[in-house]
Amino acid sequence: MAVLTEQDRYDLWAEYMRFSSNIREEIGLTKPELRAAVDATDDWIEANKADYNSSLPAAAQAALTAKQKARLFMAVAQKKFDVEV
Repeated sequence: MAVLTEQDRYDLWAEYMRFSSNIREEIGLTKPELRAAVDATDDWIEANKADYNSSLPAAAQAALTAKQKARLFMAVAQKKFDVEV
């Protein structure tokens, strides 16, 4: 898996702005700053995915698919930070 395409990053950025607007959450960033944060987050995930996988117990590394590992990561992050997306 590689970083998201420019179109995917743009779509995610636009979707995040709509979501934040719908829940009336002030972000405190300009649109370009938020786009840079989207890009940086995607880059960080790409750079650290192997570290995440190696931090999992061997059984999880072997048994879970990449999508299942991503879903697990998202579930833990949602619970830890009390957020929904």
